[in-house]
Amino acid sequence: MAGALVPVEYFAAHKRVWRRFVQTARLCCGIPDYDNYVRHILEKHPDREPMDYKTFFRERQEARFGGRSGFRCC
Repeated sequence: MAGALVPVEYFAAHKRVWRRFVQTARLCCGIPDYDNYVRHILEKHPDREPMDYKTFFRERQEARFGGRSGFRCC
């Protein structure tokens, strides 16, 4: 049917699935989820201010790679 409307719930469900897919892909590549970090800080540590994305990303890289510059081959 050419003029049929698609329910809003259809797009909301697809948006949730896409968000989970992107989150999973980032975690597989070693990129932590900034939105989850901010949510955690605001809920569990209201006295702390969340890092901005750039600082968060650098801190996570430092934690993962331990200060090595660049990636190892072997």
